[in-house]
Amino acid sequence: MRHNSLSRSVCGATKLRRARIGPRLASAGLGMLAALALAGCAPNTTTPLMPASTNSKAIYDLFLVVYAIAALVFVVVAAALVYAAVRYSRSKDNALPPQIEGNVRLEIAWTVIPAVVLVAVFVFSLQTLFAITRTPPAAAGQPDSTLHVRVIGHRWWWEFVYPGLNITTANEVHVPAGVDLELDVESVDVVHSFWVPQLAGQKDATPGHVNVLPLRITQTGVYQGECVEYCGTEHALMRLQVIAETPDQFQTWVQNQQAGPAAVTGAAAQGEQVFLKGACIGCHTVNGTAAKGLTGPNLTHFASRQVFGGAVLANTPENVAIWLADPQSVKPGNLMPNLHLPPDQISALTAYLEALK
Repeated sequence: MRHNSLSRSVCGATKLRRARIGPRLASAGLGMLAALALAGCAPNTTTPLMPASTNSKAIYDLFLVVYAIAALVFVVVAAALVYAAVRYSRSKDNALPPQIEGNVRLEIAWTVIPAVVLVAVFVFSLQTLFAITRTPPAAAGQPDSTLHVRVIGHRWWWEFVYPGLNITTANEVHVPAGVDLELDVESVDVVHSFWVPQLAGQKDATPGHVNVLPLRITQTGVYQGECVEYCGTEHALMRLQVIAETPDQFQTWVQNQQAGPAAVTGAAAQGEQVFLKGACIGCHTVNGTAAKGLTGPNLTHFASRQVFGGAVLANTPENVAIWLADPQSVKPGNLMPNLHLPPDQISALTAYLEALK
């Protein structure tokens, strides 16, 4: 009696747990679907599954090959498990299924087949590695047309320097599509990692060392990137934009960047005086002025940029004023202190920065 009662209690508890688990699994499934749907609708998303360069296309092709091999292995193993479970399930007379211990042919097969699969994956991976780490040589008799850009990681923003063009910018880099690029990735403080998923794999930015990332972007567009090596408090807010343009559009951008800042008047002129006579001049550079600071971003053509503050703020007068009022409230730990500027100086500085086109 006690045994039957206990059995009924255990069965009842099991049924109750199953009844509770079912809705939980359903809720979890719906939650995951909702999260995926929201992720698909999120702005400024970027994914390596939408390649826009020769590098990312090579990585994507490798992903498809490895995924296909993994899917084939899964199907074969799952089918074997199901077959074994059905074919050799215990019969009514409790007879043991045939034993295959010591079967030399089977042991050789399940040793050789995984080895062949691993060698195939290794060969495909090695080919991809060579493809994404070599800069294509210039054609015979033709000058090297590769565009070189220094990519410098700071806590917590990105600096881009064009050595041959005398251009320095921050947080967004303009490049021509269809042209060979060579990005020299480095850091001035701690280890960062440069990653634009649609364009290339990750490349570490290491202090005292330059890592070269050859690249050719095949489609024009704006591509979102980020730092993917934890580097401190605001690691998650160290983002960037790659703006790939047609060669003609890029040349127009270069000419605008190489030109000196335009003369300013009115409130912008007042802001220029605040900038040059205050603490700003010690950290920032504005070409054609006495401002030669190197700690913070070069602001020569600040108004021509879409974003600032590590590419986390849209470049609007409202956001610039918020940043100037208290940069630590936007990005705690960054090197720009709260200068406790009065409202009139914030307005003047905002007007000046937004005039630096």
